[in-house]
Amino acid sequence: MLSRVAERLFWAGRYLERAENTARLVRVYDELLFDLPRDIKISWYNLIEINSGTEQFEQRYKVKDERNVVKFLLADDTNASSMLSSLKMVRENIRTTRDVVPEEMWELINELDMYARQNIKQGINRSGRHDFLNTIIEGCQKIIGLLAGTMTRDSGWQFLIMGRYLERADMNTRIIDAAVSLMLQSEAEESVRLGQVVWAKVLKSQSAYLDYRRTVRTSINGAKAVTFLLRDPFFPRTLSYCLEQIREAASKLPRSGIITAKVDKLYGYEYPIERSEDLNEKFHDYLNDFQLDLIEINHQITENWFHFRQGDAA
Repeated sequence: MLSRVAERLFWAGRYLERAENTARLVRVYDELLFDLPRDIKISWYNLIEINSGTEQFEQRYKVKDERNVVKFLLADDTNASSMLSSLKMVRENIRTTRDVVPEEMWELINELDMYARQNIKQGINRSGRHDFLNTIIEGCQKIIGLLAGTMTRDSGWQFLIMGRYLERADMNTRIIDAAVSLMLQSEAEESVRLGQVVWAKVLKSQSAYLDYRRTVRTSINGAKAVTFLLRDPFFPRTLSYCLEQIREAASKLPRSGIITAKVDKLYGYEYPIERSEDLNEKFHDYLNDFQLDLIEINHQITENWFHFRQGDAA
């Protein structure tokens, strides 16, 4: 496979996952507004901070309110990680690799991109946000289902899977980080009321609520929810599962040793979490370091397979 084609498939997987996960992140914060007591305030600006977008956001907006944060995350064309920007990049990467993906994918991504752009005001305005975000999430899952059901498991598939699960692992840590930041900002008496609601919403944002109940078989608290989302080896949105999928996909490609070694190093380290109080500033720093490690894996994938002379194979 040409290295440029491999790179486009890798980024198509990343951007498709990013579009879905951005919608999930906004949806979980939106739902918190309805379930938290009125006297507990949540800061939407947390979402800008955990997505490392503070400098870019502050260049564009003076007010750090809900509307501006949601607009920046969903619709801002100057934000390369916004939902609309991500869908645009999926469309562009698929347009240039149509001969190696199922032909129906081009139609589906066009439909989803068009729907998002025509109805983006529903996502920015709170009244129609829930239905809009659900449609985006379902549209992304429809494309992923098409790929899973009809794409040959060749090298193109492996690059797409690596991109998809690298992005998912990154967003997994960011969603957890958003909840940890919210809990750390709350007063001691608030945290008791806040904890169960927040962690239930985090699990639901990852479609993990029922699986958590079946697997953990106990009430929801921060320590158990985070442990599940980080370490469960079977649920497809946990950090452990994502790392294993990246490792497995890389191992089926040539010159994969350095990638699998980096993933194994991450996979082998588990942050000790025994109680919810362990989800503190040190844990926040651990998540930040983990995100930097994922960036390094992305860099190594690029160096290993994509930086070739034109015409070389990945």
